[in-house]
Amino acid sequence: MNTAQSSANNAKGQRLVELHNAPELLQVINVWDVISAKVIADLPGTKALATASHSIAASLGYEDGENIPRELMIEAVGRIAASTELPVSADLEAGYGDAGETVRQAIGVGIVGANLEDQLKPFDEAVAAVRAAVKAASDEGVTFALNARTDVFVKGGPDADKNEQIAEAVKRGKAFLDEGATNVFVPGLFDETTVSALVEGLGRNKLSVIGIPGSLAPAKLSELGVSRISYGPLTQRLALTALQAAAENLLAGGVLPEGIKPLN
Repeated sequence: MNTAQSSANNAKGQRLVELHNAPELLQVINVWDVISAKVIADLPGTKALATASHSIAASLGYEDGENIPRELMIEAVGRIAASTELPVSADLEAGYGDAGETVRQAIGVGIVGANLEDQLKPFDEAVAAVRAAVKAASDEGVTFALNARTDVFVKGGPDADKNEQIAEAVKRGKAFLDEGATNVFVPGLFDETTVSALVEGLGRNKLSVIGIPGSLAPAKLSELGVSRISYGPLTQRLALTALQAAAENLLAGGVLPEGIKPLN
């Protein structure tokens, strides 16, 4: 990476960190290829983009869960980063066995933020991965917004004690923040009480959540002190649901609806 590219990346990284730390809720709409990125980036309210690893893997014929080779994922997120002037955060799953090297490669293609899953691995191992990711960004000289994810709720069974889950998520999250993570991503379907408890434990503007059917509205999340909301693979599923519905209508003798927007 040359000096000009490094300077540009650092400016984007600083902007992304500022957006996460701002009192206003940051909404990032997840994208999976260049055209979906351009469609979202063109919207006036878009301040940053985030990729969805599940969606990228699916678009290339792979199951979720680091089944897609790392080089293909890095190439895909790099194409997205190169297509926009907005800062881009990449979903790097659990770091492909080497969180530091994966973050370094992502920075090399223009990525200035990332999700990194703990997959509920042993505490020390999870913290070490965050430490390695933060160090890699520092070594590259790029300000980097690390959205460190804990899967306490995702991997918890239906009989899990919610108070214990909150305590574990806060324990892991605080350790991630201490290592230099920008935010803590705790996916799950949460009520107001749970969100408030997580914010109380982690601090205002430090909690990142996912928007899924039944989630609290963005305005309420902002009021509660949440930093960021993203939508994971749900955006791709939404697009594919619309495509399938249109195809069913066409195959039944229908026609394309009016108002289809041209793609640049």
